[in-house]
Amino acid sequence: MSDANVRIPEEAKERLAAIAAAEGLSLRAYLARLADTLFTPAERAEKALAALKEWTGYAPTAAEQRELDSELDRRLAQVQPR
Repeated sequence: MSDANVRIPEEAKERLAAIAAAEGLSLRAYLARLADTLFTPAERAEKALAALKEWTGYAPTAAEQRELDSELDRRLAQVQPR
């Protein structure tokens, strides 16, 4: 596996390094482990739909999802800020 350079503020690097050290890990190992535990928005949506189907048996089609999203957008547009 090749390494990559990531530019972040020094304070963030020091904080991440301290957290890693407290867990007995190098910063490199800690960031690799952290990356394995996080999901992209698409992965989160996929997991949420799988959980919904498992819990309720409901598995909306892509067309149903678009329709529901449109309805939600329409309703949110009607809401006036207080």
